[in-house]
Amino acid sequence: MHIVHAATAVTVLLATHADARPEGKTLQARAYQQAKPALGWNSWNAFGCNGGSANAAMTAANQFKSLGLLALGYNYVNIDDCWTSSARDSSGNLQADPSKWPHGVASVATTLHGMGLKFGLYGDAGEKTCAGHPGSGGHETQDAKLLSSWGVDFWKYDNCYTNCNGQYPQTCWGVSRSTKAWYQPMGTALAAVSHPILFSLCSWGQDNVWTWGKTVGGSSWRMANDISDSWSSVASIANAAAGIASYAGPDGFNDLDMLEIGNGGLSAAEERAHFGLWAIAKSPLIIGTDLSKISASSLAILKNAGLIAINQDSLGKAASYFHPKNVAGPTSGQLYPYWAGPLSDGVVLGLVASNGAQSFTVNFADVPGLGAGSFAWKEMYSGKTGTGTTVSISLASHDMAVYKVTKS
Repeated sequence: MHIVHAATAVTVLLATHADARPEGKTLQARAYQQAKPALGWNSWNAFGCNGGSANAAMTAANQFKSLGLLALGYNYVNIDDCWTSSARDSSGNLQADPSKWPHGVASVATTLHGMGLKFGLYGDAGEKTCAGHPGSGGHETQDAKLLSSWGVDFWKYDNCYTNCNGQYPQTCWGVSRSTKAWYQPMGTALAAVSHPILFSLCSWGQDNVWTWGKTVGGSSWRMANDISDSWSSVASIANAAAGIASYAGPDGFNDLDMLEIGNGGLSAAEERAHFGLWAIAKSPLIIGTDLSKISASSLAILKNAGLIAINQDSLGKAASYFHPKNVAGPTSGQLYPYWAGPLSDGVVLGLVASNGAQSFTVNFADVPGLGAGSFAWKEMYSGKTGTGTTVSISLASHDMAVYKVTKS
């Protein structure tokens, strides 16, 4: 979402997503979906409205290749709000701003496809986008056909200027309404087009979207308000995601919002926790920074092959809180330090120093999916490995360790 006008998605090469359309899905029920969370980049956090251009897309595409991100599975280059002209054309079609897209949208999509990348755009279920450009309300079929003809692969769909008690404000909070009704028409329209388009719902977690997002064709759904470049925002979103982890699974994922890594508001420790939490929660990993300015340390976090592999694990199950023996349980509204979730070949264990520097010792017998006995482990940031019945670590404030635990 944009509260004001903002946006708002082992062998790591296996993260490349198949393009085949799902079989046996009704048009009304499902648009194109993929079995793993999307990996990519979005223009908004770094550039705002100025990023709604062909130049931004092509620059990011070249950076994907030069920085080694494409080789790790990052393949969606997504342009957010402000890419269109201020009005539809005489036939009622969306039209790209000619000053930002001098050769049109399709040429950019074709070029990106030739580079092994995919291309995403942004739209809105209401009368206007959050920044005031034409929305898709009432034009769903027309717009889906146009996107398909251009070769667009990803459609982020916001929730501004939708009906709120008979009015159409930019945003609407605290009012009970059926948000699903605004997303079903576009999901149905996307399911009917020839070119597969991933449907990314951006309803800001309203109306318990995680309970119905998949039924309208969503491959992912924003489960909370917009992220900001602060630890409090990261911790709040992660805490909320823990409570709805069971709704994430193959073909449909809780979207914790774009990554703030590289934007300067988080410490190195907080960036590690941010990426680790998003990865084990099976959120889409959508980079949201200016890749021309990213530091080596922040880039290394985004390129952590072990965490990407955990995020892309074929089981597709999200981690959540677990309560070890002899440790205080979770406190409402606060990020809990202990996380675990199943993998296709083991268990992921996450430890977060959420309230200050902390030392941990975890008995594997307390971890869901493990139990008694000795296990092998590898920590994804340090690369350290070991075997035994426990694991111990001391973490600085807001840092995180992520272990892959398997039978020894």
